[in-house]
Amino acid sequence: MPNLAIIMDDAEPDVLAYMTFPKEHRAKLHSTNPIERLNGEIKRRTDVVGIFPNDDAIVWHGGAIQLEQNDEWAVQRACYMTLETIG
Repeated sequence: MPNLAIIMDDAEPDVLAYMTFPKEHRAKLHSTNPIERLNGEIKRRTDVVGIFPNDDAIVWHGGAIQLEQNDEWAVQRACYMTLETIG
């Protein structure tokens, strides 16, 4: 499988991109839990609404949930990642 070796070599920078982040953030980057939690929250709250009048309403509602989640993450005591700790 010589093609597989070429593909793996080409993918190395993308696969190891997380190594450019500070050490304390690397474990958090391995996990998809925050995204899964956000997707679950979007699903839970859109199920309550049920039917949306148009596509714009869906985008607005999903965006509002994401903005709210971003605000919650920003004020948490143990933030997921902050600009201060990345830079």
